[in-house]
Amino acid sequence: MSSSDINPADSLSKEHQAVRELTQLLQQEQEQLVAGDIEAIKALTEPKAKAAVRMAELATARHQALAKAGFEADETGMKAWLATPAASETAHKSWHELIALAEVGKELNRINGTLINKQMVRNQNVLNILQHGNVQGNAVYGPDGQTANKSVKRHIVAG
Repeated sequence: MSSSDINPADSLSKEHQAVRELTQLLQQEQEQLVAGDIEAIKALTEPKAKAAVRMAELATARHQALAKAGFEADETGMKAWLATPAASETAHKSWHELIALAEVGKELNRINGTLINKQMVRNQNVLNILQHGNVQGNAVYGPDGQTANKSVKRHIVAG
């Protein structure tokens, strides 16, 4: 097989499918994060991991095809291959669509990370209140001008 017979774009349609699948899972995850449905979020963990593995496998296959064709085995090599006569207009279009889809997935993942971090901060504040009677950093000043923690006093009534 000559290097002109190798087509790194052969797997692009499968990569599109894998990215779309992961993007759909990330959208579902975002909906569940907003709804606070922990069980539904947990159920998405394995399918997300499988989709990410599939994407990595397909990218590796594309990188191997690029290397066999004499190009760098990365996105730079893909851009260089696309500049050759062997690359069709369909390959150009498919590659640019894949990059756009990946950007959407990356943004969804960033937003989901932000939602998770906000929830973690809320949970930590609730734990601080339960453990110490105050939210960390929410100190008040006493009559002497010194910081005094606002605390929740609990009284035990025996009777």
